[in-house]
Amino acid sequence: MMVSQLTLGVGLRDEATFANYYEANNGPLIQELKKTASGQGEKIIYFCGSGGLGCTHLLQAVCHEANRNKLSAVYLPLTSLIDFSPAVFEGLESLKLICIDDLHLIAGRPLWEEAFFHAYNRIYDAGARLIVTANVMPKSLGVVLPDVVSRLSWGVVFQLHSLMDLEKLAVLIMRAERRGMMLSEEVGKYILNHCPRHMSTLFAALEALDKASLAAQRKLTVPFVKSILQI
Repeated sequence: MMVSQLTLGVGLRDEATFANYYEANNGPLIQELKKTASGQGEKIIYFCGSGGLGCTHLLQAVCHEANRNKLSAVYLPLTSLIDFSPAVFEGLESLKLICIDDLHLIAGRPLWEEAFFHAYNRIYDAGARLIVTANVMPKSLGVVLPDVVSRLSWGVVFQLHSLMDLEKLAVLIMRAERRGMMLSEEVGKYILNHCPRHMSTLFAALEALDKASLAAQRKLTVPFVKSILQI
């Protein structure tokens, strides 16, 4: 799978944009990502967070923004690619922006670690920009090749902050509005109190409610939410 097969837009979710992300205390990271997506700012950015905090959303938002700025870019989700060959890292330096998601998956895989190390050097030498995500900070990646960690520390490193319950409520209301739904604070709190508070689970619940409310031509009320989500 060569870079030409992984062109900008492949695998990107339409809703994964900066406008659709509630930044909370992550403003400094968002600003750096926007600068890099415009061809300015930091050349190497590493940011991490546990599942559900929005690492993938932000990385895809960068690619959408780069597309609008007419920068050649690629999004590489290692979750989908790790079972293939590390040759996916070949030729990346010909692009202006490279976004690699879930880098922690290469840990303990010597061929992948070495391939990434060499790709990093080529990207850096070519003056291209690289943004990487993982679920832990660089020193906790668990990679065997120590030079990988040192290279990742050349740029700026951020850790995504978890959302408080009130912020999660604000996110749900914002996402609902962008879907054309009216989600009251009362109904939003009911969802938070009765569903797992992992953001991906909450977004899935919101999507199910969107489809159900359109089909039934019903507003989002507590009884309706309870019947659809069976909570």
